[in-house]
Amino acid sequence: MRSAKTFKEKVYDLAKQIPQGKVATYGQLARLVGSPGAARAVGMCMRTNEHPEIIPCYKVVASDGSLTGYSAGKGIITKKEKLLHDGVKFKNDKVDLNVSQWKPA
Repeated sequence: MRSAKTFKEKVYDLAKQIPQGKVATYGQLARLVGSPGAARAVGMCMRTNEHPEIIPCYKVVASDGSLTGYSAGKGIITKKEKLLHDGVKFKNDKVDLNVSQWKPA
């Protein structure tokens, strides 16, 4: 029998559910996994993501829509390019969370 999922596994499972054209915030994912004060821990999970082709860490942004912490390609520039390609809406250099934040059922 397998033990309960780890925090990291729960975060990755949620990140995989973020649909095309939407983003989640670090704090939002922390709340959804039942650890509302763990936004930084979610960030660490994204930072140590070994499978970005499966777990779309680029779809996770700061609570104000800022783009933070992306190491692939040219960093934040690549993150923004990927989000724009997905159809995420921006206001200047921040994601427009009113339009593009994921609202899970």
